[in-house]
Amino acid sequence: MKKRIVVLGGGESGVGAAVLASMKGFNVFLSDSGTIREEQQQMLRKYGIPYESGTHTRSMIEDADEIIKSPGIPDDAPIMVGIANKGIKVISEIEFAGRYDRAKKICITGSNGKTTTTSLIYYLLKNAGLNVGLAGNIGKSYAYQVATENYDYYVLELSSFQLDGMYDFKADIAILTNITPDHLDRYGYNMQNYINSKFRITRNMNREDCFVFCDDDPITINELKKIVLKAKMLPFSQEKEEKEGACIKGEMMYVNCEDDQYTMYVKELALEGRHNIYNSMAAAIAAKALKISNEVIRRSLMDFKGVEHRLEKVMTIKNVLYINDSKATNVNSAWYALESVKTPIVWIAGGKDKGNDYQPLFKLVKERVHTLICLGADNRKLHENFADKVERIVDCSSAREAVELAYRYAKAGDTVLLSPACASFDLFKSYEDRGRQFKAAVREL
Repeated sequence: MKKRIVVLGGGESGVGAAVLASMKGFNVFLSDSGTIREEQQQMLRKYGIPYESGTHTRSMIEDADEIIKSPGIPDDAPIMVGIANKGIKVISEIEFAGRYDRAKKICITGSNGKTTTTSLIYYLLKNAGLNVGLAGNIGKSYAYQVATENYDYYVLELSSFQLDGMYDFKADIAILTNITPDHLDRYGYNMQNYINSKFRITRNMNREDCFVFCDDDPITINELKKIVLKAKMLPFSQEKEEKEGACIKGEMMYVNCEDDQYTMYVKELALEGRHNIYNSMAAAIAAKALKISNEVIRRSLMDFKGVEHRLEKVMTIKNVLYINDSKATNVNSAWYALESVKTPIVWIAGGKDKGNDYQPLFKLVKERVHTLICLGADNRKLHENFADKVERIVDCSSAREAVELAYRYAKAGDTVLLSPACASFDLFKSYEDRGRQFKAAVREL
């Protein structure tokens, strides 16, 4: 009797998991309570995988031997409560694909910087001529690539939701960029639950593996005092000297790994801003741990182009610079964006609030923002927090309207910054959709 696997969610992650399960000879069924995009349906038909959309048929789901859950489905969704009551094992796509993947895995998580760090490490490994795949929370489904490709290395961006369903999976190099409050609505508004989730990236690591982390992040350091890790510890810091790992001394970045040192001037880094120095240090440590040459590291860190929707300069109109930072879906990301802009700011923020505490932004907003444009279905919390900190607050309900308002209120020398500090799902399909609509509206000015 074939083992029965049910996949919940018909997006990139779920369809990839279904394809891999089918190719490994399992009896597979995919269920999505929403709509499944036509291209995903075509993929399911191509591999002969039965599926349903617009509903969850409990009898078809609850007879599974194992369930692979897409990261977007919360544990308190009605279908998940029923599954938990039945005692059926639930795992993530990452956990499932890892069972069939012998490649060396460089895994990155964190509240901020993980996409940039992941993309930069992938770029480094490609430049070094390695046979490498990019997956996880970025690019094509990891499971689909394990099913159809044969890579020696994977660079995987892992969200807390993906980590929650991981049990036996193991990273060879795990990178934790930082931990700040995020997604608290999914973690019972309990910060420790979220911290525990992030630290799952260190599961199953042994002495041959490397754990790369920010030594300037108090939450990470406090958690490390409570747990025992076997992996080699490689910290990075802009505030203290590190014997192994990476640090900044004067104008230089130093990276040390197993008595092998790499140095370069901070000003040579392609990515600007304090947060990007952290991302570049984390990537350089991973590269040194993989024995990539200093020449390749230098070239890669100097000419990497950055990530779409992350402090992306769109264009300058009438001496006003428009920046797309739609990927800033939490308060800490928005803080870095506001901190990196040195001119007066028209700030476009708002969306689906995830239990945000805006207090860390108060000082920066007071100093730098003269106009706040609230782009969300419900902007009350932004009004409550910032009404007394900016000259004006206005509401809007589309990217085009936000850009038109910004154009009206921005003066020559200002920066218009889309850095929402919130999720996008109230008015947009995704943060990418929000960013692209913003850029299109700017280009139409």
